[in-house]
Amino acid sequence: MVSAWHAHALTYPNPLRVIYFFMKDDRKSIFGWCMYDWANSAYITTVGVALLPIYFREGIVPAEGVALFGQTFSATALWGFMVGGAALLVFLFAPVLGAIADFSSAKKRLLIGFAYSGSLFSTLLFLCSPGDVWLAVALYISTQVCFIGGNVFYDAFLPQIASEDKLDTVSARGYAFGYIGGSLQFGISLALVAMHESIGISQVMAIRIAMAMAGFWWAGWTVLTLIYLKEDRTEQALPEIYRHRPKFFAYLSLGINRTIATAKKVGHFKHLSLFVIAYMVYNDGAHTVTSMATIYGSEELGLSATSLMVTLLLVQVVAIGGALLFGKLATRIGAKRAVMVSLVLWTGVVIYGYFVQTATEFFALGMVVGIVLGGIQALSRSFYGAMIPENASAEFYGFFSVFSKFSAIWGPFTFGFVKQITGTARLAIISLIVFFIVGFILLAFVNEEKAKADRDKFAF
Repeated sequence: MVSAWHAHALTYPNPLRVIYFFMKDDRKSIFGWCMYDWANSAYITTVGVALLPIYFREGIVPAEGVALFGQTFSATALWGFMVGGAALLVFLFAPVLGAIADFSSAKKRLLIGFAYSGSLFSTLLFLCSPGDVWLAVALYISTQVCFIGGNVFYDAFLPQIASEDKLDTVSARGYAFGYIGGSLQFGISLALVAMHESIGISQVMAIRIAMAMAGFWWAGWTVLTLIYLKEDRTEQALPEIYRHRPKFFAYLSLGINRTIATAKKVGHFKHLSLFVIAYMVYNDGAHTVTSMATIYGSEELGLSATSLMVTLLLVQVVAIGGALLFGKLATRIGAKRAVMVSLVLWTGVVIYGYFVQTATEFFALGMVVGIVLGGIQALSRSFYGAMIPENASAEFYGFFSVFSKFSAIWGPFTFGFVKQITGTARLAIISLIVFFIVGFILLAFVNEEKAKADRDKFAF
């Protein structure tokens, strides 16, 4: 059996410099890559989607709201602005970090750095007691930025570890691992919160412990990614113009310049650009639905914390099958058509969400969301990966993250604004239908073959 890794010393001014040649579809690397989704999904499921939104509304923020800039904001409105603010921060730095990572072969180091910083901030959420509004805001935004930032480099590994014909399958497997890991940790947290009285702690303390546990889960399982995920450590020599500067500032300048150069070239790639715009639109709708689901169910529907958490656990479990199902569907009809199918289902989700009144209806809605959530995420990532140059994958996934996070700014902000103005979240939830319809129309005009032809022309 030929090893997946080979090291050969090449002729460079520095004789110790080594380039590693990486063979794609290596099982251990794919396993290590998938395990990062297993690790960080505990945070986004238990903290970002389930417990913190409920605790933020019912425990941390006073019932009368929070005064800011002469206005009083409800917990629901403030939460929407927090989610959008974190996305805005990532929008500002992701492409530059991606360019630096591509040039210095630092994707893995940056991934691990974001992972352990994020897990630390997540664990520190344990310190948030009722009334600690701004501490919760600061820790949540810091954790969310690390979570999203780490995923830029996690996604950038996909076209490097999987051959083109396996992109959809490997991407779907990564999401399936994430849903399994997230479900297991969330199930443990749910049991802790439900049994808090029998073990002699308050519900608030149970929630705080569960959030800290998610941080430890994220950090612990990331060790497997650290061990098994391999990176092509082909580091390019710095151009002469940058060599007189300290390395950090040299990479920073290089990253900014490469980002600008790539932005100019991407503008000429019609179908890749069109897909990114389509993704911006429909991802905004999906991201807003999942980000605001628990706080919507809590405030608008008056559902109990237990009902909400059981529904979210169901979403995670169903999403395992949803990711794999849409992965297989993509092999039959193509990733583009499979995403379009999911957008039709997402349209039905928001229409039904407007009329939901009971816990049973919310539960049924969660099942449908679970099916389409895994599909739209996994296939969008792999569809994009098939259209970008492999040697600049981190930089292009940085752009992908920038545009997706730029779109993710406006959905939650709009949700918070509509809630603040109208006093009801139902109008906000039904307005999301526009995102899915417009995204569907734009995606229909994307020609994958022409996008790949543009990809092959790309050169720095």
